[in-house]
Amino acid sequence: MLHQGSWFSSLMILSAIFSLTSLMLKSEGANHTVGDSSGWELLTNYTNWTQGREFHVGDVLEAMIVVSNSILAKICHSSSTVFNYNKDQHNVMQVNSTAYADCGRDNYISLFTNGNDSIIISEVGEHCFICAMYDHCENGQKLSINATL
Repeated sequence: MLHQGSWFSSLMILSAIFSLTSLMLKSEGANHTVGDSSGWELLTNYTNWTQGREFHVGDVLEAMIVVSNSILAKICHSSSTVFNYNKDQHNVMQVNSTAYADCGRDNYISLFTNGNDSIIISEVGEHCFICAMYDHCENGQKLSINATL
């Protein structure tokens, strides 16, 4: 039979183990395929795509290249945002909410042009991405998510 001090210590240890396990499971994050089968391209309404979805720090956004409705590539990296695209046709520009709203390209946070860019989402808050090629942003190729814990 455990005495009161030993029982309390055991309870505290179990509580710590459950808390750490919960944090480790949370850090793995969920995978979201940007645009689902349409991918990161011009004809997808990303505002509609985000409806009903929850995004958390550590979640993985995946983007796919789509040509003639066939998926050419899909890449996943844990705890990061991955945009995979034809670098001759698209790019990914991380911008603030003002630039997102008006498709401003002058004061961007980051510009990714490799065609296989991994962007780590490490903060709570709004994250905005646009394609800065030609008039792609103006034609809807932009994504805004709000990441929570």
